[in-house]
Amino acid sequence: MRRFLAVMIAVVLALYGLSCVRQSPSVRSVVSPASVDLMNDSSLSEKQRGVSWVAGPQVVVPEDLATLVESHVNWIVQTPFGWQEDYDSPHVTLVTDDNYWGETDTGLVTTNQLAENVGIHSLLKPHIWLTRPSPGKWRGEIEMSSEKDWQAWFESYRTFILRYARLAETNNIAILCIGTELQSTAVAREQDWRQLIADIRQVYAGQLTYAANWHEGFETIPFWDDLDFIGIQAYFPLSDRTQPTVNELVAGWQPHLAAIERVQAQYQKPVIFTEIGYRSVDEAAISPWEWPASGAETRPTELATASGLAAQANCYEAFFQAVWPKEWLAGVYLWKWFPKLDLAADRVGPGFSPQHKPAERVMRNNFLQSAAESSG
Repeated sequence: MRRFLAVMIAVVLALYGLSCVRQSPSVRSVVSPASVDLMNDSSLSEKQRGVSWVAGPQVVVPEDLATLVESHVNWIVQTPFGWQEDYDSPHVTLVTDDNYWGETDTGLVTTNQLAENVGIHSLLKPHIWLTRPSPGKWRGEIEMSSEKDWQAWFESYRTFILRYARLAETNNIAILCIGTELQSTAVAREQDWRQLIADIRQVYAGQLTYAANWHEGFETIPFWDDLDFIGIQAYFPLSDRTQPTVNELVAGWQPHLAAIERVQAQYQKPVIFTEIGYRSVDEAAISPWEWPASGAETRPTELATASGLAAQANCYEAFFQAVWPKEWLAGVYLWKWFPKLDLAADRVGPGFSPQHKPAERVMRNNFLQSAAESSG
């Protein structure tokens, strides 16, 4: 009965939020009451101890947040999607109801409210998904063939991102990511992005970031000065060997840290790793961006090996030794966390999630220390 009441209360809150979102927003010249609450929240000054929350088909209930609280997580990323047919298609389709519950407006709002109830904030990070991409193409290569199509794409994308900006404003979501790995558009159309950022700030008073890819990405984004955080999808390769030691991995971070620090010094903005993760495989540090086989997290047909679990844990440890203490790092979002992942200890797969693996202990111990330092 208690679970049922919790779900019903959350749904009512979500529906109230949605009724507000669907109203036409007014352009404002003052900070909204919701944003005043955020600015007075001292927890927002803590380093973001985050995970990338996987929005699934099932309704989230308060118990689903318990493992995050135990792991001293204070932020989650939530990810709704916009759908685009191919890299050169000038239209982004907004679908807010006919998809996984956790990606719907109701799911996003409910999850945010339940998380806030236990002291966990949300970063809203909309993604573009190419539904029928040409071979070898992905969202980082979106490119239009004419000025007319570019204007159509940005108008479509503006409708998409402004909708989520309004949802974030109405529901007191502290940070909005304005785009994820849209490299070719960011470099080719700087002024369009600057205008889009200005439009977003008219309807949303929270903080803004953009999630740039690690490879030939974050160093070439021209509009960091218009944002609050430099955001990096930090899948940097750290070694060319299987099963490297923690010391070797820490050494592997050094050239990447030098590159990040050059950009950070240029723009004087704090950095967040909007994504970072490692599979539990021997090759975890060689190509961290490689996607695992389908079902590797929740229904593994191939199980993680002891050496693979150790490799993932070593990558986590190297991150916390080499990167986490940096003053310019405002936070991290570890990829990825399933709200209802309940596997036996001997059934963990080789995917990215640290849940039920040695990497989870590394994360928890370091987040605990960081939380203690913040409160002390």
